Amino acid sequence: MSIPSSCDETDPEALTVEAALARVLETVQPLEGAQRVDLHGALGRVLAQPVSAPIDVPPHANSAMDGYALRADELAMGTAFRIVGEAFAGHPYRGDIGPGECVRVMTGGVMPRDADTVVQQEHVRVEGERIRVEQAPAAGANVRQAGEDIAAGSTVLPAGHRVGSAELGLLASLGLTEVDVRRLPRVAYFSTGDELRSAGEALGEGEIYDSNRHTLHGLLRETGVEATDLGRIPDDEAATRRVMAQAAAQADLIVTSGGASVGAADHVTRVLREHGAAQFWKIAMKPGRPLNFGRVDNAWFFGLPGNPVAVMVTFALFVAPALRRLRGESYAAPLILRATARSALRKNPGRTDFQRGVLTQRPDGTLEVETSGLQSSHILSGMSRANCLIRLPRDAGPMAAGATVDVIPFHALFR
Repeated sequence: MSIPSSCDETDPEALTVEAALARVLETVQPLEGAQRVDLHGALGRVLAQPVSAPIDVPPHANSAMDGYALRADELAMGTAFRIVGEAFAGHPYRGDIGPGECVRVMTGGVMPRDADTVVQQEHVRVEGERIRVEQAPAAGANVRQAGEDIAAGSTVLPAGHRVGSAELGLLASLGLTEVDVRRLPRVAYFSTGDELRSAGEALGEGEIYDSNRHTLHGLLRETGVEATDLGRIPDDEAATRRVMAQAAAQADLIVTSGGASVGAADHVTRVLREHGAAQFWKIAMKPGRPLNFGRVDNAWFFGLPGNPVAVMVTFALFVAPALRRLRGESYAAPLILRATARSALRKNPGRTDFQRGVLTQRPDGTLEVETSGLQSSHILSGMSRANCLIRLPRDAGPMAAGATVDVIPFHALFR
């Protein structure tokens, strides 16, 4: 396969962002294997099997508010009832209700036998051991029926669903203590470049600190995978080949930063051409035009650009969806909001532009956005100030202040 050279803004061979993502999602398949974990261990994991309800939720009819439980058909014969007992949550009334009788019931209390309606306490007048109903409810009012939330035997969560805090509560409400989840993807990552130094080392002329590897560490942790840091690799083909083989032997997916283009020192691309089944892509986007994707032996591979912002953007748009696919999750496109640009946005036609932005809400509830500063792909400080990406279409030119633009909140991308 020939490696294309660098190109201008309107390169007709460049893939659109949508086409590149579609290829990733069509190619990457969920990992085999599952494990049983306790509920707390299931947080953030993906269900390997559907979860069916072993019981009704709620398991019994109960009162939706504080009041008096009685038979609705007796309201037609009179409004006075004798209080024969009380029912609290966890402490049901175990007797029967006779004609003209009621039970004082608290929210969550089990409905007494034969009672079918609750009159809320604000609608009665208490007269010693009796009540007088001043505002009669409809039959069945203020009662939560057994199985109203979940019916026994029904599927409550499908396979492929990611377990969050709400799901933990739901599983616990069913009395479940364990669930089957898919195994976590194993990811190996490293950065490349002779100019890189570790934090804490003295910098020589032309050297910089290796920030990308730490960024990848954070992104992978946030995505929820088992990540292994293989360090920083010099611009040496033999070293690149050795570490690539090491990564492929232990990981389901490999992520690198740097060396993804076609320059003389871009050994990642060269090693992949010779020893992997990866492709070099030019993507019509900014930042992040060069991207390697494919396989090295049995591991999936993403070679990201070396510029820090490009690492984060390409990870969010391509690597994170691939990892969710490996985990067995269904793809869900990130939330896109519409906001008003506070100032003019620079843009040349030819590539989809992802500018770093700060999204705010006006007092009237509408959204506005401005850039977080300089937009060069090496400016990491602007990314740390931002809370969204401003997505400008491929064919668009400069956008005037007041224009309506698409924004993608970070919480919809980095998850």
